[in-house]
Amino acid sequence: MTKVESGEISKLDLKIARLLLSLEGKYPSLQNVCFHKAVNVDKTLAVIVGEGDVPRLLGYGGKIIKALGEEVGKAIRVLEYRADDRKFLEDLFAPLSIVTINTIWLPDGTTETRVILKKRRRQPPFSVKALKEIARKVRNMTLRVEFAD
Repeated sequence: MTKVESGEISKLDLKIARLLLSLEGKYPSLQNVCFHKAVNVDKTLAVIVGEGDVPRLLGYGGKIIKALGEEVGKAIRVLEYRADDRKFLEDLFAPLSIVTINTIWLPDGTTETRVILKKRRRQPPFSVKALKEIARKVRNMTLRVEFAD
C-alpha cells in the first residue's frame, strides 16, 4: 500500500493488474506478460507491458483487449515499455501506417516529434489528441501529427 500512497503505483495500475490476473485462467499466455503501468487519457487507456509482450496481449483474436476495454469502458492501446521511439509510435498509432518520423528543433531548445501517418478513407479509430497526451505522459514526447495525402 505504501507504493500506492507514494504515487509509485496508481490505483489504476492495481485495477488493470487485477483485471489481467483475472483473465489469466482463460488466456494462459497472460502468465508470461510483464505489466508495467497504465495511463488513462479521456476515452483511451494505454497499457504498458514488457519487451515482446505486446503480441501476447493482442493474441486470441483481440479477445483479451476487448475484455479489458469492456471492463474499463475505454479503447485500449498496448505499448512496449522499453521500445525505441519508432516501435513506440507504431504501436501507439496502429493500425495506421507511419510514413515518416522527424524531429523538429524549436527556437526555445525543445523538440517536437513530427509523425506523418498514411491517410485512410475513414476517420482514424482513435483520438489523435488522446494519443498525443499518452506519448507526453509515457515518454515525455511532444507530437505533431499529420496525415499524408
